[in-house]
Amino acid sequence: MAIYALADTHLSLSVDKPMDVFGSRWKCYIAKLENAWKKAVSDDDTVVIPGDISWAMNLKEAKADLLFLDALPGKKIISRGNHDYWWDTVKKLTEFFEKNEIKTISLLHNNAYIVENILITGTRGWYPDEKNAPPEADHSKIIAREAGRLTLSAEAGQKLVSALPPQEAEKIVKCTFMHFPPVFRDYVCREIVDVLHRYEIKRCYYGHIHGVYDMPAVRELEGIEFIPIAADYLNFTPLRIN
Repeated sequence: MAIYALADTHLSLSVDKPMDVFGSRWKCYIAKLENAWKKAVSDDDTVVIPGDISWAMNLKEAKADLLFLDALPGKKIISRGNHDYWWDTVKKLTEFFEKNEIKTISLLHNNAYIVENILITGTRGWYPDEKNAPPEADHSKIIAREAGRLTLSAEAGQKLVSALPPQEAEKIVKCTFMHFPPVFRDYVCREIVDVLHRYEIKRCYYGHIHGVYDMPAVRELEGIEFIPIAADYLNFTPLRIN
């Protein structure tokens, strides 16, 4: 059983949203993703997908994309990105999954999971550059909300770890999965980084950043590793987490 991560699948099986306008790496990207996924991931594995899963505007449009993901090998843990307009309440999403027999997808929202020795926490986050955010958005308010949601997730994770036998708990690697990067170039989201410190989370995986392929695979800040996992950055191959 292995754990992988990959963000920004940007599926569009029922809507007309070509991605190759964002660069040649996106040409035939769904086929690239499917082929790379099937080579890397087995049915016993888990893949974390932190956001921008589908271009759909509602659950009806998202159905084809979610069924596509469900049919790929492994279990999937998904969270929301800025383009996931189809996302709904946990209750409605769970009911939708049950109605459509989607059995391999779980939600990461104010909760946490332990898979093997990896603690999985996370939240969406917010734009690293306020100029790119929706003009009507209250930047400070949203960041405070996202820090609060990450705190809820980390608290849930702490409870899961506390329930383990001591010899298992000490082997846990605490990870956070976000859509937006809390650290990017000169930007540091202090509110999010402080939550990571408070809960001793030493790895943060993030997506959202596209077309920037010269970023280091790992950036360390204040003892925390920040790791980009946008699909095009990874050339559509899920990244194995050790």
